Amino acid sequence: MANGFDPRATATARPTTVGRESIAVDAGLRSYMLSVYNYMASGVLLTGIVALLFARSGAAEAILFGPGLLKYVIMLSPLAFVLVLSFGINRLSTGTAQLLFWAFATVMGLSMASIFFRYTGPSIAITFFATAAAFTSLSLWGYTTKKDLSGFGTFLIMGVVGLIVASLLNLWFQSPAMTLAISAIGVLLFAGLTAYDTQRIKSLYFQVAGSDMMGKTVIMGALSLYLDFVNMFTFLLHFLGQRD
Repeated sequence: MANGFDPRATATARPTTVGRESIAVDAGLRSYMLSVYNYMASGVLLTGIVALLFARSGAAEAILFGPGLLKYVIMLSPLAFVLVLSFGINRLSTGTAQLLFWAFATVMGLSMASIFFRYTGPSIAITFFATAAAFTSLSLWGYTTKKDLSGFGTFLIMGVVGLIVASLLNLWFQSPAMTLAISAIGVLLFAGLTAYDTQRIKSLYFQVAGSDMMGKTVIMGALSLYLDFVNMFTFLLHFLGQRD
């Protein structure tokens, strides 16, 4: 029955094609996520180097804790870069987005130099490695889990907004108990955002794969994970950091 239906031929042909497509998608996704993590890790490293060098420059303490407007420029500059990238990414070229990301990581380092005057070096290092371990575990879970985390997004973002409002209020009240509560909630919120953002970034790959938005999506994904890491580190430092 040469002209008959041979189920073995069909069964062999389809998995071979699907398998090749699946392998290509998996390879593309791995490359995409690796690019996101490389940018994010490089940004964190750049921030750390700039913060340490600025703290040891001799000028940082006078600028960050003294009078004058320069300290406010340093504190608010990272927010300006985030807003430009977030709202202008569609109008920016990939190269410009990359430059803005590195500029953001640099000014963030200037801003974070203040932690070296508040906490001891060993406690900063311990907190950094604890944050790195937690971030890696949470991001890996967000990448591999089959559970849809999109429903948590609105809740987490609302929590961050509430956290910002509480932090601003605490500038007035200066309550140690409120500071600890804000820090604890902040660690939990950004831990959740790490897993959520990882899954969201992974999902975006299937929407932008092969398009000219790919490079910009990598930058924005790296920025999201960078902010999750740095915020989790900052809040955790209130618990693990030892005062200098």
